[in-house]
Amino acid sequence: MKFGIIASDRKEWHVQRLSAALESRGAESHMLPATRFHSRISAQPKVSVRGYPIDDYDAVIVRKVPGGTPEQVFYRMDVLHRLEDMGVRVINPAKSIERAVDKYYTSTLLEDAGISTPRTVVTERFREAMEAFQELGGDVVVKPLFGSLGEGMTRISEEEIAYRIFRALERMDSVFYIQEFIPHGGMDLRAFVIGDEVVASMRRRSEGWKTNISAGGRAEAYDLEEELVELSIKAAKAIGLEYTGVDLLRSEEDGRVYVVELNSAPGWQGLQTVTDTDIALRITDYILDTS
Repeated sequence: MKFGIIASDRKEWHVQRLSAALESRGAESHMLPATRFHSRISAQPKVSVRGYPIDDYDAVIVRKVPGGTPEQVFYRMDVLHRLEDMGVRVINPAKSIERAVDKYYTSTLLEDAGISTPRTVVTERFREAMEAFQELGGDVVVKPLFGSLGEGMTRISEEEIAYRIFRALERMDSVFYIQEFIPHGGMDLRAFVIGDEVVASMRRRSEGWKTNISAGGRAEAYDLEEELVELSIKAAKAIGLEYTGVDLLRSEEDGRVYVVELNSAPGWQGLQTVTDTDIALRITDYILDTS
């Protein structure tokens, strides 16, 4: 079988792990930068990268679709849809990537599926953003609508600071995505879902409120309770993700667990340090077993 890994750097840890796992299963793999997609209409090949056709690939694994201008991002996603239409399996599916990368859309799908997620207000108006700050208890997290790794997230618990930050965002023509802060004692949980299974999980600890490994969080081995396993799988299915990292927050106040985010191209380098499961191999076997 022939696989593509959509990424920007062949030396990146996840790319190397996936390449090694595919090779161990006798599959051929190639790195495909999304910035090098070349498409043809009414001519062959329909899609190529650096002159090499990818029309006949069995599957492509999406590790990174880089940002850019709206035209560039739309085109790169269009190519993923085109590959699917041609019969090339795309993992994660293009539609689920578009859902997961949009925090507002993700939140709506979780709510519609009956999954607990923090109260959130989204608006384009400064005055309504200030009202949301009070509505959500005067302690909120402001997030970029599109983003990952905790980048651009800010916790605000003072009205004067909210005023200044919201005015700055207003000048940038930003959308205000404002979420109630859930007290969690500097801890959260990450479930790694592949298909219908949580194959690994961990607890992340931090001295601050951000628990992302990239922001200084520390990984600890943790076996999820069965109800959280079921919750994580349900959340992944609500977004349509075949493999994902599901971030869970347990409230210090009442013990309620919230799903706060799902990643369509989840990293697992930190998780791999606290689990014996070879996650890259599990992803590979899942694709091979379901193709």
